[in-house]
Amino acid sequence: MTRGPGNRESRSITRGPGGSNAFAAQYANEAIRHAPCTISFVTGEVESLIASGRDGDIFACGPDLVLRKTRDGRSIEDEARVMEYAADHGYPVPAIKGVRAGGSEIVMERVDGPMMMSVMAKQPWTLPRYASMLADLHDQLPEIPAPDWVPKLPDDGDRLIHLDLHPMNVILSHHGPVVIDWANAAAGEAMSDIAASCVLLTCPEMPAPRLVQLLAQPARAYLARAFARRYRGPTFESCLAVMAEMKTLDPNMTASEVAACHRLAARARSKGAA
Repeated sequence: MTRGPGNRESRSITRGPGGSNAFAAQYANEAIRHAPCTISFVTGEVESLIASGRDGDIFACGPDLVLRKTRDGRSIEDEARVMEYAADHGYPVPAIKGVRAGGSEIVMERVDGPMMMSVMAKQPWTLPRYASMLADLHDQLPEIPAPDWVPKLPDDGDRLIHLDLHPMNVILSHHGPVVIDWANAAAGEAMSDIAASCVLLTCPEMPAPRLVQLLAQPARAYLARAFARRYRGPTFESCLAVMAEMKTLDPNMTASEVAACHRLAARARSKGAA
């Protein structure tokens, strides 16, 4: 198990439960209307532990399923509902098979394949290809109108956005890329989502020894530039400044990472004003 951008934990099947960050916490007090649950409650035998996150675990649940379980018993049914909604609109996500234990457990399709980031780390010549694929996934998502029961960003957008869509949350399956970790899904402008991903590609430090961080930095910088190239312009720079400042509110960010966000926001405002 490795940790992706923003010090969030990831793995080859799906992300561990939890991970609400400043993007979601910023609007936690907003009244959210919840649609009636259409997800069935299922049973199944839980087998071996596959991976663990900060506040939850992933277990095998038969040959083709995994079970995601929170340790504190909190409900993650809303995330399952978002994933089911995205799937109904044709977006590539693991199929939800059901929820149980008061919503604290999700049974979903087991998606086999490496993380996009893992492939790029081992095959750096694939960076341009996967930067383009990541942008394609971003371009596809705004085709989906946001349901009225998800949190709303203050940008008045009405598109479904992910707010954590980076290479550690994309599994490269045999059938194509599959996007996981929908804990921060919201309604907003597509460009806000793109800018949030650029922040995650740029500011958080790699959970690795300092030497490895230094060696990887050129590749990370290239990936961020290649991903953002499709969107450069005043609108992108303005959104980038806002999302970089918002990321500083994430309690998981270190002082140096917060400083990097402030620097990115300043550069974006400068470019936007040019």
